[in-house]
Amino acid sequence: MKRVFISFRVEDRAQVNGLRLLAANPRFDIEFYDESVRTPYNSNNEQYIRSQITEKINRTSITLCMLSQLTYTSQWVCWELEESISKGNAIILMGLPNGPDNLILPLPVRGRQWWLWDINRLQQMIEAAS
Repeated sequence: MKRVFISFRVEDRAQVNGLRLLAANPRFDIEFYDESVRTPYNSNNEQYIRSQITEKINRTSITLCMLSQLTYTSQWVCWELEESISKGNAIILMGLPNGPDNLILPLPVRGRQWWLWDINRLQQMIEAAS
């Protein structure tokens, strides 16, 4: 099973939790081990938060960035993508369900291909990623 770090804006957590539910539902053919942050860290210490997230990213081989209209404004998403790219993770960029079809991508992945929400494509991309 592939280990995936999911990067997203905290404001999009409800929709990302929907993806997590799909992965747990046997009716959907999507399977991965979610190594991402589920609840915000109870800390204002940025260095501590970065170290905790870095540990999670280091245990994965894929970073899935779930995109919404304002994802590009998140400093945390940009940093997570930079860390993931630096580590050599495969990067998957996918719009959230019912999201817009024109997005500004976060700076570290500008110019890369991204996809509108498609659970089947997501499964294929996770399976194909190394």
